[in-house]
Amino acid sequence: MPEALSPVEVGKEIAEHGEQHKEHAEEGTAGHERWLSIAEALLLSIVALLAAWSGYSAAKWDTEASLTLAEASAARAQANRDDIEATQIRTLDSVRFNAAFAAYATDNTKLYRLAVDRFRPAYRNAYDAWLTTHPLKNPDAPPDPSYMPQYQIPQQARAHTLDAHSEALFKAGQSAAATADKYVRLTVILAAVLFLIGISSHFPVRIARYGLIAVAGLLLAISIVQLLNLPGPPA
Repeated sequence: MPEALSPVEVGKEIAEHGEQHKEHAEEGTAGHERWLSIAEALLLSIVALLAAWSGYSAAKWDTEASLTLAEASAARAQANRDDIEATQIRTLDSVRFNAAFAAYATDNTKLYRLAVDRFRPAYRNAYDAWLTTHPLKNPDAPPDPSYMPQYQIPQQARAHTLDAHSEALFKAGQSAAATADKYVRLTVILAAVLFLIGISSHFPVRIARYGLIAVAGLLLAISIVQLLNLPGPPA
C-alpha cells in the first residue's frame, strides 16, 4: 500500500496548487487587460479619424453656406437694382405716352410726332400694336401700350430671373448650413466617445470599464450611421 501523506505534506500540496491557480488567474487577467487595451487603442484611432473627418466636413460645409448665402445676397441686390431701373423706365414710358396723348387731344400734330419719336424702341413697338386695336373706337382695347404683350422691359425680366436665382441660392445656403450643423453635432458625439474611452482605462473595476467601452461603442455605431447618411464635403 502507498504511504499516506502527512498533514504537513498535504498542506504543501494545497499551497502549491493555490500558487499555480493564482499564477494562471494572473496570466488570464493580464491577457484580458492586454486585449482590452488593444480594443481601446483601436477605438481611439477610429474615433480620432472620424472626428477629424467630421470637423473638416463641418468647416467645408460652413464655408459653402457662407459663400452661397453671399452669392444669394449679391443676386438679390442686383435684382433690386434692376427692379428700380425697370420702375423708372416704366414711369418715363408713361410720361412720354401722356405727352403724346395730350398733344393728340389738342390736335398738335408736330408735338404729337415729336413725343412719339421719343418713345423707346420697345415701347414704340407696343404703341404701334396698341394702335391696331383702335383704342379710340374699341371699348375693349387695352388702356395703354403697357398692357400689350409687346411691351417689354429687359430690366424687369432680368430682375425676375435674378430673384428666382437668389431664392434658389438662399435655400441651397440654408441646406449647406444645416449640413454643417449636423457635422458639428456629430463631432461633439465623437468627442464624447473619445472621453469615455479615455477615462475607461482609469477605472480599476473591470465591469465599469466594460460598461464605458460598451456605451462608447454604441455612440460610435450611431455616429457612423449618421456619417454615412450625410453628404461628403463640397469640392
